[in-house]
Amino acid sequence: MTSSNARILKPGDTIGILGGGQLGRMLALAAAPLGLKTHVLCPDPESPAFEVASTHTIAGYDDTSALDIFASAVDVVTYEFENVPGPTAAHLAARVPVRPGADALAVSQDRLSEKTFLREAGIPVAGFAAIDTDAEVAPALERLGGKGILKTRRLGYDGKGQALLRSVTDARDAHSRLGRVPAILEAFVPFEREVSVIAARGVDGTVRAYDVAENVHRDHILKTSTVPAGIDAELAAEARAMAETICEKLGYVGVIGVEIFVLPEGAPQRILVNEVAPRVHNSGHWTEAACQVSQFEQHIRAVAGWPLGSAERHSDVTMENLIGAEADDWAGILAEPGASLHLYGKAESRPGRKMGHVNRLRLLRP
Repeated sequence: MTSSNARILKPGDTIGILGGGQLGRMLALAAAPLGLKTHVLCPDPESPAFEVASTHTIAGYDDTSALDIFASAVDVVTYEFENVPGPTAAHLAARVPVRPGADALAVSQDRLSEKTFLREAGIPVAGFAAIDTDAEVAPALERLGGKGILKTRRLGYDGKGQALLRSVTDARDAHSRLGRVPAILEAFVPFEREVSVIAARGVDGTVRAYDVAENVHRDHILKTSTVPAGIDAELAAEARAMAETICEKLGYVGVIGVEIFVLPEGAPQRILVNEVAPRVHNSGHWTEAACQVSQFEQHIRAVAGWPLGSAERHSDVTMENLIGAEADDWAGILAEPGASLHLYGKAESRPGRKMGHVNRLRLLRP
């Protein structure tokens, strides 16, 4: 570990955050009580994180002059989204520690690289095949059991950039419909439920994993995360161990989200990792209300080089995303006993846009 990578911040130092959305906003809010400043860089002048950060820069991620000024003003850099351009991360890493590092970004930005990394790390995943032409889709679909999901290898989120293929007929021109970009075909997984694990790893190698959350999606967007998940203790321990292994194999620093499929009883392998997100994660928002140390504070601690906090929870909880006009019922939510509301300060409500979330607690009894 180089002295740069081992840098430990002190109160009053500044964490640079790439990305000004709600995750960047919540990271800035978590840094302030710890006496740390934040500097957010984002090209969008309406970024909600700007309202709560110590300072901000409106610039593109490819603006090297702005990146140089940004790097000189911060003590460490982190990010709120995994699609930070590779050249941006490399440019900054030559000037200031970037946490999580370039390896985590490279793995997570390309679905083929991600699946290959996981398989080589001994983490179970669904079968997959690289797709570069239309002609490769049908044979690959047959090898993977006749049903699969074709996805762009890069970018794409909340169900975008993918297509469900149920037959060879669906496979015709499927790659063309995705724009002929590099793609991956993943075997269809007949899962029973979707869960996720939020884990963190510190500069010193300490790893903490939160309890498993059970996730429900609506229109490809996460709607609720409930803790505890409806799985037995043995499966939950296996899921947490997988997240810890991923952190260690990547030499990771910060919070990571690991999305997992749970298959029905009787399946040869009950849990498969679906995706890895090298950042704080929507399915970890429950930690704000149900844990002493939220995923956001945990990430700030990690990238600052500070000791990680406890990942234990004091309550059962369901987190619900408020999407579009659902946030307009803020007054009704505030009137609910046990409900904790968090709005993101976005100026315009649009269908499919995450406007906030609410955590509904169920206190654990001694």
